[in-house]
Amino acid sequence: MAKTIEKRKPSVPERLQDGLNNAIDKTQGSQAWASIFRPGSIFRKGYTDSPRNRSYVIMNSVLYHLHPVKVKRHAVKVSYTLCLGGLSFFLFILLTVTGIFLMFFYRPTAAAAWADIATLQTSVAFGLLVRNMHRWAAHLMVLSVFLHMARVFYHGAYKAPREFNWVIGIILLKLTLLLSFTGYLLPWDQLALWAVTVGTNMMGFTPVFGDQVRFVLLGGNQIGAETLLRWYVLHVLLLPFVIVIFMAIHFWRVRKDGGISGPL
Repeated sequence: MAKTIEKRKPSVPERLQDGLNNAIDKTQGSQAWASIFRPGSIFRKGYTDSPRNRSYVIMNSVLYHLHPVKVKRHAVKVSYTLCLGGLSFFLFILLTVTGIFLMFFYRPTAAAAWADIATLQTSVAFGLLVRNMHRWAAHLMVLSVFLHMARVFYHGAYKAPREFNWVIGIILLKLTLLLSFTGYLLPWDQLALWAVTVGTNMMGFTPVFGDQVRFVLLGGNQIGAETLLRWYVLHVLLLPFVIVIFMAIHFWRVRKDGGISGPL
């Protein structure tokens, strides 16, 4: 006599799990999901762990975009790069965050600039701390960018095929120095006034159009309220915008040129 086998009904947790899996399969198979996650992504349906798909993950990821598909063994050693490039980028982010905080309490006028700085340090909660963080981060960024350039030069990373990125790095170093110099003038004290005088006089000796450059930077023939406003715009808008563009090009070239260069 044949035995009848009763089909077991799935339990409630199993039914919930099956429903969840079906919903995930339908979502990952939809056109919208495919348009967001490119082929080879671990979130795509049917992903398998293979060298080809791992390469796709690296190439299609923004977070991994700084590194090529293959990373050299020495490149992951802290002793080789000292993380100077990443440290410079971190300090730039810190300067951006603290600078936005300072902008809430600072007015770029000759009559209010110094008073706002004094009020920031004495009457604003954490004002002195944030201003000191901004100031020391600026000093450290100049130092870290300079040491980063020195490390790149020592390891010969300016050679082919990285000559163009070396030029981009030099431009970033100059922009960093200009960013530090313009921020030094914003308190509008005696040190700032003399720094503006020396800096604009030096720029006035630029061949051919030196007088025009000096006139634009001063906002006139002499130092005045327009001078502070122009240097303020340079510090908080123009120079950071240009630096972000060149940093993006710099990071992109690091990846396209094969990652971090090898040792000598």
